[in-house]
Amino acid sequence: MDDYLVVGSGLSALSFSALMAQKGKKVKVIEAHEYAGGYGHTFPQAKEKYKYNAQLHYVWNCGEGQPVHNVLKKLNLHEDVTFQRYNEDAFDKMRMPGYSLDIPNDYELLGDRLGEMFPKDKPKIQGFLRDVQALSQAISDYNPLNGIIGNLFKGRGVYYLAKYRKATLQDVFDQFKLPLPAQTLLALQWPDFMLPPNQLSFIAWTALFDGYQKGAYYPTHHFEHVVDSFVKVIKDNGGEILFENKVIEFILEGNKVVGAISEDVNNPDNKKEHFAKNVICNLDPKMASEMIGPQKFSPKVRKKLNYDYSPSSWISYCSVKGIDLRDYGFGRCNFFHTTEDDINKIFNRMYEKGDYKKPSFAITTPSLHTSNDKSCPEDEQMIEFVTVGHYRRFLDLKLANPKAYNTKKMEIMNYILDEVEEHYVPDIRKHLVFKISGSPTTSERYCHSPMGNSYGSNLTPENVGPNRLDHKTSLKNFYFCNASSGYPGFAATIGNGARLYDVLTGESVYLNK
Repeated sequence: MDDYLVVGSGLSALSFSALMAQKGKKVKVIEAHEYAGGYGHTFPQAKEKYKYNAQLHYVWNCGEGQPVHNVLKKLNLHEDVTFQRYNEDAFDKMRMPGYSLDIPNDYELLGDRLGEMFPKDKPKIQGFLRDVQALSQAISDYNPLNGIIGNLFKGRGVYYLAKYRKATLQDVFDQFKLPLPAQTLLALQWPDFMLPPNQLSFIAWTALFDGYQKGAYYPTHHFEHVVDSFVKVIKDNGGEILFENKVIEFILEGNKVVGAISEDVNNPDNKKEHFAKNVICNLDPKMASEMIGPQKFSPKVRKKLNYDYSPSSWISYCSVKGIDLRDYGFGRCNFFHTTEDDINKIFNRMYEKGDYKKPSFAITTPSLHTSNDKSCPEDEQMIEFVTVGHYRRFLDLKLANPKAYNTKKMEIMNYILDEVEEHYVPDIRKHLVFKISGSPTTSERYCHSPMGNSYGSNLTPENVGPNRLDHKTSLKNFYFCNASSGYPGFAATIGNGARLYDVLTGESVYLNK
């Protein structure tokens, strides 16, 4: 019998499984997809001429001594799985009509740059950034195992967590009375959350913003190498990964989960039973609870499972030839673009109304983020465009009229390319040699993400903080290990798996304390 049966192979599951396998535990991972990694998986296109990552673009917490590095070091991967840092003076480039802001890895310099644009409001901006840093420190110091009282007794910044627990980013902008253009420049990272300021948890925004402030990174050998390295540790230590096997049922004995039943996705009649001492659920927790039966869970857990999913994305994966994107300002950085100075308004128009005539979006260039690029031909460069997409709208189109569905995807592409040609790369259409776009239904199909959600549970104040779902399920020997039972993102999901490892073994790998 296996020690751990892990359902799903997202980054949370992979980090947990690799750590447990290395510790000598017998681990079996079951994955419905043909690739490991969840949203972190890499898929080939055009007969493997191109390799694109499904969703990840840049990451944080990967520097020496930081949490991801700690996990890699524990797995003896830290010398092979390395990261290259984005431009420290401008890792994110925010662009909007009349304003241009390069975000540096330096709060004081950021405050000075914004202060030069808005001299009358510089004290307000500095006050806002001070609270961001204070809240970030409180988030870093907070230990959920100690509870509120324990953290308060230890003086761990509970004041700032309590102060901003129910606040949106917009609430705090309003509190400091920041001018709208300054708000927009600071909130232009909205595609990293798929939420506008008036919905986004200020705690969630601060965690990510400060994470990038401490260093924005990209894997030296791309994300595929990171995922493959975790998989290799699992296999080299006797672990097993079954691909293209979909779990259709969990096996219970009373209130104890003892295994799962899977079916071969290519041959549904081929079903297998898997038993283990412990079952780790990397599936979406709400989906898993519906498979098991919500009544099996405690009222406290059921309440935490009552979350909304985050919005999904529209994304286009492209390659250009005959130009060097570095001549247009691209490189080890991302661009965030908006056509208007009110992110709340433009997000609502795109998401709720499906109107992309004046879009806001992100631009990233994966092949320029590392000096060891093998993701596309040497004479080409990759460029990707990301914005929000409404799952139900795309699904209804796809079911009712596949042609209209494809037309809508191309319409969004053309509106974005119009902006790119006007503001960044003139005649980019002439140099596009490959392009393919995905919608929320694509994410649901290939990443098994309910409603195509990008980040699990929606990162609103209601879903962020001490009351957020964690690994505890109230069922014996059954643990959640997923973006919605922790936090989303590359570093956070690896952290979810490492923290569960710490809980079950009594070690302290992730924080290395």
